[in-house]
Amino acid sequence: MAMKKDARIYVAGHKGLAGSAIMRRLQQSGYRNLLTRTHAELELIDGGAVREFVGRERPEYIFLAAARVGGVLANATYPAEFLVENLAIELNVIREAFASGVERLLFLGSSCIYPRECPQPIREEYLLTGPLEETNRAYALAKIAGIELCGAHNRQYGTRYLAAMPTNLYGPGDNYDSESSHVLAALVWKMVEARRNGAGEVSVWGSGSPRREFLHSDDMASACVSLMNLPESDFVNLCDAGTTAPLVNIGCGEDLTIAELAEQIRELSGYQGRLVFDRSRPDGTPRKLLNISILREHGWHPKITLRDGLRQVIAEYESRVGLSR
Repeated sequence: MAMKKDARIYVAGHKGLAGSAIMRRLQQSGYRNLLTRTHAELELIDGGAVREFVGRERPEYIFLAAARVGGVLANATYPAEFLVENLAIELNVIREAFASGVERLLFLGSSCIYPRECPQPIREEYLLTGPLEETNRAYALAKIAGIELCGAHNRQYGTRYLAAMPTNLYGPGDNYDSESSHVLAALVWKMVEARRNGAGEVSVWGSGSPRREFLHSDDMASACVSLMNLPESDFVNLCDAGTTAPLVNIGCGEDLTIAELAEQIRELSGYQGRLVFDRSRPDGTPRKLLNISILREHGWHPKITLRDGLRQVIAEYESRVGLSR
């Protein structure tokens, strides 16, 4: 194992969907020296605060899962904030990781970094080969900049910073509302609430035809910890990408249409009303399915099926709002 059980490991964004899953995985695996700060305790867009924290705590490993995130509506409404805040977080944490001599850093991005019209399944080398999806371009550009920050430091200074690009995530602690959540959580929210309120129909954004891949956050976390524990030669090879990006996709290798997803959530949530597809709303990218051959070559495979994961998050949301079957 590259990371010893008593290694000083900083998980940035440990309260979010991705970061909390990484924390669970590390704790379950016996790591006992985990460094965390809430947003109130450490503002990552404040470079001086990040410098003081990293310089004092001296982490050996960093999982950079902190980000401003949201669904289509949030991205379209606040593009400046998505760009500025994510650029600041990445720059501050990566710069101070270098200054303090962090051994390994894993930067979490998103599959939206890839071109809108991309060959499927999407390979890592397709980055920067075409125009981005307009609805989340600002967020995608910020994440692409973070990937380049990792690669530039590796090339110039010999650091070991790797970028991991998860597909669409869901899982415990997700954000459930109609305005800022991602599609899976939004559909869970809508259908459980519709069942509770006796609503006859639920509106689904877009045509329902786009295809999406969904990965449980606990599977994502296991992939991230697995990557950070690769033998030195394997990790260096992934980071030393030459003229390409130090980038690894994280997904499950399967996708389905939004309509099929909505139908599964309707069934599993017990909602008996009808689904109405609102074609005035944007569809986004037609398809996003990641090629995960690099992860598979290093022995990692997802374990949680979408159906089992949906049952889990529906039950979690029902418990959160005090609803029983």
